[in-house]
Parts: sequence; structure tokens; C-alpha cells
Amino acid sequence: MKIRKGDTVKVLSGNDKGKTGEVLEVIPKTEKIVVKGVNVRKKHVKARKQGEESGIISVECAIHSSKVNVVCPKCGKAVKVGYKMEKDEKVRVCRKCGAKLK
Repeated sequence: MKIRKGDTVKVLSGNDKGKTGEVLEVIPKTEKIVVKGVNVRKKHVKARKQGEESGIISVECAIHSSKVNVVCPKCGKAVKVGYKMEKDEKVRVCRKCGAKLK
């Protein structure tokens, strides 16, 4: 997968189209990612221990990685990720401006 934990991404389609957020979790087996503030659902939680509260909490759910693009830190646009070889190392780069992605 070209998207990594900690990347800033922009959602391209769905209910949260246009939103940006940081990747919290990457699930390579299903090619899904969890993005902060995107695809938020309500979850009913029951108290398991005495003193613990039950209630309704908001949880970020996974979305498919094809619905997002990485935001380049240099040009600030949502871009596809490219790769270059530098000193026997594969480095992720922005396809529009050529800047290195962390």
C-alpha cells in the first residue's frame, strides 16, 4: 500500500468527500485505512466493570484506501504517490512537484 500511518490524506468520494485527516491505522490485508474525523459512526457501549459508564460514543471506521489521496506537504494538493530510487533506497515522492513524502 502506498499510504502509511501518519500521512495526511484527502477523501475523494463518499459521504466525507473533501475532508482531510491523519491516518490512524492501516489494514493491509483488506486494503483499508482509518482516518481521524472521517467515517465517524455512533457505537453503543455497555459498562463491563462497576464504576464504568455505558453510553454512546463516536468511533472512526475504516474506509478503502482507493477513496483517498495523500496530501503533499510542499504543494498542498492531493496527489498520487510515486517512487524513486535514491542510493539503493526506495523513496516515496509527490507526482506533481517531486517532493519527498515522509
